[in-house]
Amino acid sequence: MELLTALSLGELALSFSRVPLFPVFDLSYFIVSILYLKYEPGAVELSRRHPVASWLCAMLHCFGSYILADLLLGEPLIDYFSNNSSILLASAVWYLIFFCPLDLFYKCVCFLPVKLIFVAMKEVVRVRKIAVGIHHAHHHYHHGWFVMIATGWVKGSGVALMSNFEQLLRGVWKPETNEILHMSFPTKASLYGAILFTLQQTRWLPVSKATLIFIFTMFMVSCKVFLTATHSHSSPFDVLESYVCPVLFGTGLGGDHHHNNHGGAHGGAHGGSGPGSPHSAMAAKSKEELSEGSRKKKTKKAD
Repeated sequence: MELLTALSLGELALSFSRVPLFPVFDLSYFIVSILYLKYEPGAVELSRRHPVASWLCAMLHCFGSYILADLLLGEPLIDYFSNNSSILLASAVWYLIFFCPLDLFYKCVCFLPVKLIFVAMKEVVRVRKIAVGIHHAHHHYHHGWFVMIATGWVKGSGVALMSNFEQLLRGVWKPETNEILHMSFPTKASLYGAILFTLQQTRWLPVSKATLIFIFTMFMVSCKVFLTATHSHSSPFDVLESYVCPVLFGTGLGGDHHHNNHGGAHGGAHGGSGPGSPHSAMAAKSKEELSEGSRKKKTKKAD
């Protein structure tokens, strides 16, 4: 019975890994990616005033991961734009989301049950891109583990990693929104997934690629659908990181800020004796007035 179950799982995973992504899954990927672009402040106004800049931003949202991966591997950055079918499909989605009369297309794809289907299908594309990126990097660097991890990572979350450049195209500069400083769940998951697929590619993880694709896709789909349905910005990794980070790095996220807040409260609890407290300022002012009064008395006596 267990053998039959294993065989059925293996066959299911193999069949799943052979499902073509174009056009249905790629269409879902483009829809969700450009939806996130429209959510950005000022994106609608940009599309009206500068449609070319808006279109370029949409293309970065759809194909930014390919551009970053080509940059890492020293290949032509514009290579993927030779795929006419994908470019035309993404352009059609951009036009319908931003310029469809009465926003009908936007309202349809934003309807939560429909949007959850598209979100789930986008995660299928994400995992497949991670696996393909690592296989491609392994072809160039057989023993370059870090090259494979980096390539798989940017293939899974390249749009987020180049968000500051995309913001520049919209005339916005917010360096504090750097994805490296504030990683979202897809970025973290893409990094962990790239590590797993690298271990599998180098034969350190005893599982077939098709099975790993299937299992990791189910994990990503379930997590992302749940987070989207509940409108949550948290990460399933937060609980694990809250235990691991203090052990490995000595502090959790935001440790310095927490310490500073406690320092301020501690100073206030002791009568505000800190250097910037009102009491210390008043005491300094009183001493200065007394010194000034003593100086005037001495001057008067001397006269």
